[in-house]
Parts: sequence; C-alpha cells; structure tokens
Amino acid sequence: MTATHHEHTTSLSDAQSRLRDLCVPHERTESLSVGECVDRVLAEPVRAVRTVPHYDRAAMDGFAVRSTDTAGASEGSPVQLRLGDRPVAEGEATRVHTGSAFPDDADTVVRIERSEVSDGRVTVYDDPPAGKDVAPAGEDVDAGEHLFDAGRRLRSSDLALLRAAGHRRLDIVERPRVSVIPTGEELVTPGTEPEPGEVVETNGLLVSKLIDQWGGNPTYRDIVGDNTERLRAVLERDTDHDIIVTTGGTSVGKRDRIEDVVTDLGEVLVHGVAIKPGHPVGFGVVDETPVLLLPGYPVSCLVNAVQFLRPAIAWSAGHTPQPHPTVRARTAEPLDSKPGKRSFERVKIDPSPAREAVNGESTGAETGLPGVRSIGKSGASVLSGVTFADGWVEIPESRERVPAGAKVNVQRWE
Repeated sequence: MTATHHEHTTSLSDAQSRLRDLCVPHERTESLSVGECVDRVLAEPVRAVRTVPHYDRAAMDGFAVRSTDTAGASEGSPVQLRLGDRPVAEGEATRVHTGSAFPDDADTVVRIERSEVSDGRVTVYDDPPAGKDVAPAGEDVDAGEHLFDAGRRLRSSDLALLRAAGHRRLDIVERPRVSVIPTGEELVTPGTEPEPGEVVETNGLLVSKLIDQWGGNPTYRDIVGDNTERLRAVLERDTDHDIIVTTGGTSVGKRDRIEDVVTDLGEVLVHGVAIKPGHPVGFGVVDETPVLLLPGYPVSCLVNAVQFLRPAIAWSAGHTPQPHPTVRARTAEPLDSKPGKRSFERVKIDPSPAREAVNGESTGAETGLPGVRSIGKSGASVLSGVTFADGWVEIPESRERVPAGAKVNVQRWE
C-alpha cells in the first residue's frame, strides 16, 4: 500500500466516527473490592443485595411516641408522657437518636427541641403526625432493586451506595491497554542535557498520564528513532494492546515515516484532519489494533489526544465518553479562528465579570459571567500555552472569529 501523505483532509466529526468503528470493546473483566472501583467501569448490571436501611430508623433526635398520645399537644397545651423503654407502651415516650432503630409500637418522633424531660416524665409541645421523622426500611433501596447498568463509570457516591447495599466485590471492565511510543531522532531521554536540535521527550509522558487519568492502562515505551525497521518492530510487538499511540513523525518530512510503516503493516484510514492545532493527526489499523498517530508538537499532541485518544479509551472499555466540564463565560476580546477547521483556542479566565459588548464594542455594563481572553502563546510547539491556560474554546469550522462579548463555553480538558 502507498501512504497518502494526507492528500485529503477529514472533518473532525467524520474522523471521530471512523475511529469509533475501530474501537471494539475488549470484554476482559476483573473482580475488585468496592473500594478500588472509583472511576472504573461496571462489567455487569448490579442489583442491591440487601435493603437499605434494613430496619426502621429514627430520622431525628428526640422521643418515639404513639401519635394518638400526642394529638393536640402544643406550646399552650402540652401533653405529659412517661419516660419508658422498648416497646413503647400507651402513654410512654422512648428516647431515640438519629439513625437508631425505631422501637415497636411507636409511629412518630417528637423532636428533642419540642420536648422537656423532668423526673421521669416527658413534656411534649408538638403533635407530629404518624410517620414524621421515621425512615422506613427500604427508604433508600430495596433488596433486589436495580442500581446500575453495565458500562457505568463509577463515582465515589456510587461506591458508598453499593457497599451499603451489600456488595463487597464487583465485576469491573479491565482498563484498556494502551501502548505509547514516542518517535523522533531529535528526542533525548529525561536527565540528558539536550544539544541544539535535540528535545527532551515529553509527549510520551503527557499522553501516558492522560491515559491513566482517562481510565486506560498505559505502557510507556522507550524512544524510537526515525528508523523504518525499528518502527515496524515496535508496532508489531504491541498489537497485543487495545490501542497503540505514537507521537511525532506524522507530517510529510523526509524523517516522518510512521504513516508509511502503518500502511505497510496494515492500513491508514485517516491522515490529515481539519483541526487547529494538530492538522497532521492520523490513525489506522495494524492486525486489528487501532493505531493513533499523534503529531510531535506538544500542543497539537495534547489537542488530538483529547479529541481522539480520550474517546477511544472509553469506547474500548465499552462505555460512552463523558462530556468535558465547562465554564460559561464571555469573551473579553475577539478570538480568531481559521474557517474550514475546528479550532481550539487556549484561554485564561478572568474571575471578574466581563463587560457587555455591542458590535464588538464594550458598553461598560457587567454581564455576570467571567471574561476570557486568549492565552497569547498560540504556537503548536509552545507547551506553556496549554500549561498556563484555564481551558480552551472550541470554535466551529464555519466561523472565522468569535467577537468580543460573545457567550462561550470554556472546556476544561484536565
């Protein structure tokens, strides 16, 4: 097969759709204790093992009584009851605490602040109806009740409910295994003082940490130079992974060989996406393993990792990628874009309210939304341009710029 050298540019949405078709859920599972399962994906539907709570309980501190004994009680006309024990007899009140088992024969709680105790008697200044401040068994969940579907990414609150409902261990989808291969003759290992023309390898570190954050299991490989046979060998070695990611070598220079190697071993499906930064991203398949080709410039690498690798990990684990957290804001200045490409403009958020604008001119009136402005460091090679940004604004292909005063969503990619 002959490499295309991205003669054709694919839209971002089309490229993501084609990658989705490549990412088949791997179906491997493991059994983990509930406490180990935060941010992990359920392999099977889960039901409650036991009722929660498994007993009727008091919902407030006070006294368990029979509502018929306190009917009509008020500040002006209190009722006196004997201080008793369990079960609650007629004319008695039994002390209860929040969460304690509710005694038999009582049906309501007189709150402690609506009562007084003296010489073995309880004076009641309230007439709560039956069931007031009593949490019945099963108020939370019933035994056998469906809790979560397979494919759910578990949150900390989910784990608390699962433990309360009687689960000790869960069947969990294994983290997708992702090989990360940094490529490039110019790369040197950390700890090496780079000479002019050399660059300390950082993309592999960045991508590996993101993979872990996104629910994958990264294998961070050693640097591979621009050697066709060596590139071929490492790709063939790592086809036992669910995804292979390479960084660097995706453009059209003489030393950019990764596309040719993937083409020789399998097929390149996309090379060149209408995205800024990061146009020369691509992906293909080798021995049924998706291979994602990330550009070498660090900002381009990050943007495309977020757009392609993040969802690919979710798809390989059998669940839907979660949307990015966003902050609603207004532009404090115009944000430029390039028509025909999906742009990701890195921005800083100003916590003070932005000013309204009409036709791009400020009116001076506060909007109540924070203002955002470009980080200023816009080059695809300027890593600090993302490190010091608070997020980015995604600008669609149809727009040339976002005017000052426009409402935007700032995506938080980390």
